Amino acid sequence: MDAELTALATAGATTLVQQMVTEGWSQARARVAAFFSRRRGGGEEEALEGELEESRTELVAAQRSGDEEGAADVAAEWRVRLRRVLRDDPEAAEELRLLLAELRPEAEAGASVREVHNTISGGVHHGTVIQAGVISRLTQGGGSGTEGPARG
Repeated sequence: MDAELTALATAGATTLVQQMVTEGWSQARARVAAFFSRRRGGGEEEALEGELEESRTELVAAQRSGDEEGAADVAAEWRVRLRRVLRDDPEAAEELRLLLAELRPEAEAGASVREVHNTISGGVHHGTVIQAGVISRLTQGGGSGTEGPARG
């Protein structure tokens, strides 16, 4: 299996495990079960949802007890399963990419990734430096606040 598909399987397992402890888990579980079911000819979604729920139970128990190895085992199990799917059905890669884009936490929150670059030059500066995406109120040097969002 090439490195790209192995990386995709790893990303898929990581995203899946992250989703197991979110409020959107039931929807994610159904989507992932459907993905695996289509590879098996359909009709097994309920059983797959049960397997995913069992993994979630194991993950939560491992996290509560501080068992990092147990949590890693859950991710490893789904990584292996995803690798098998990608090995047996290379066309599944694109569907998995789309599914992961939908499941990522930042996609759920509607967040966008912005890069912020600051350059300070020309000696010593004795002032406030703020690096942020959106600031709703900013007060500097005891002056009055700036109302409304300030973008930086």
